[in-house]
Amino acid sequence: MGEDVGVRIFTREDRARYREKVRRCLDVFAAMLRESRFDFERPTTGLEIELNLVDETSMPAMRNADVLAAVADPSFQTELGQFNVEINVAPRRIAGTGTAEFEEHVRASLNAAEAKARTIGAHMVMIGILPTLRPEHLTAETLSANPRYRLLNEQIFAARGEDLKISITGVERLVTTADTITPEAACTSTQFHLQVSPAQFADYWNAAQAIAGVQVALGANSPLLFGRELWRETRIPLFEQATDTRAEEIKAQGVRPRVWFGERWITSVFDLFEENVRYYPALLPICDPEDPVDTLAAGGVPKLAELRLHNGTIYRWNRPVYDVLRGRPHLRVENRVLPAGPTVLDTIANGAFYFGLVRALAEADRPLWSQMSFSAAEENFQSCARYGVDARVFWPGLGYLPVTELVLRRLLPLAHHGLDQWGLDPTERDRLLGIIEQRCLTGRNGATWQVATLHRFESEDHLDRPEALRRMVGHYVELMHDNRPVHEWPLP
Repeated sequence: MGEDVGVRIFTREDRARYREKVRRCLDVFAAMLRESRFDFERPTTGLEIELNLVDETSMPAMRNADVLAAVADPSFQTELGQFNVEINVAPRRIAGTGTAEFEEHVRASLNAAEAKARTIGAHMVMIGILPTLRPEHLTAETLSANPRYRLLNEQIFAARGEDLKISITGVERLVTTADTITPEAACTSTQFHLQVSPAQFADYWNAAQAIAGVQVALGANSPLLFGRELWRETRIPLFEQATDTRAEEIKAQGVRPRVWFGERWITSVFDLFEENVRYYPALLPICDPEDPVDTLAAGGVPKLAELRLHNGTIYRWNRPVYDVLRGRPHLRVENRVLPAGPTVLDTIANGAFYFGLVRALAEADRPLWSQMSFSAAEENFQSCARYGVDARVFWPGLGYLPVTELVLRRLLPLAHHGLDQWGLDPTERDRLLGIIEQRCLTGRNGATWQVATLHRFESEDHLDRPEALRRMVGHYVELMHDNRPVHEWPLP
């Protein structure tokens, strides 16, 4: 949601000034797309992973400030809840052995951070939703100390005018309410960044939308919330509901949510930023001193601070990013659909599959999105979040089929081709796509392992659910640090 902001009260004048400024930014952005030279000649990829903190009993540890002080690594940052931290991995190219370098760097960073966190009684867990979370862990006191989170919480609830209702029906049913946005903190994700040119952005974004459901099915790792077995990737409906600024009557009017799959294929990155400005009121109407018109006229590169801040409060599953690095503007697709974990190796394999597949589809002679409706892509996304590797999806030319069959028959060869286009070392390509293949053949991902292990502890060891959840999380942490891919994890 942009840079740190202090506690403040926004006036009507603030909002009017911000609306004018963000529209001014949008006009400048349109001019830049026509005239400016964006950086894309040597495109890079990036990675962010959100993590949970647990104590020695596998319960949430509200210690992120203490953990960050102990870790003392600027790659690790605070997140919404006190039981969350995030690691930001420096961008790099994936040609050659780039994926192996990503894996080595992330694993070394996490191992070093875990060793330091352990000295104060905390452990880091890469898992989509921490199964031992309870409603009492998600209160106003749970928010991290940074004022930006409290400010965002205040603005969302001011827009809603009422408490949040969370209702998810899966294998079991959960209905609860919340008076803060802290349920959002339960959702920890992996975010892949891909730098692209303005001319190619629409093709890459459309491709990412088309495969979002498949990504979720293969990578699902969030089947449990508050002790209930819900969707295989419960993080999807939870995040959609936990940041909803709409009261029920506003929903009924068809007002778009701030967590959004979208409603159409695009022809330009401008489409997404223009939708942001047209559809969504500001949550944080903070104006930057820069006049982007003057900066551009003087030959500079505008920061477009208001447009970027506004974009950071609209949570598309594939989000456009405008940024400036070393005096050059660039664009990225931020892929936000996957949960964290289970292991670093699984995460890098997920990344290889995504980067390879999205390139093959984006640069295909006949665009996939000319053969597939946008509503079909959204239907795939919701079905895959609900059923995971057991989902059935629609694909042009194949109709409806099991998602694992689609991956094995059609998508793995495309990902193979796309990674060759990126210049990834063939041995690396085969190693990582082999993990995706085995996940399909075994039907084993983080979600299926969690559910099977939970039921095993309940049925064979006769544990009540809270104790079974603690045991399961403890076992998960041990296996996560072994770094074997999840399809090789044994049941206890």
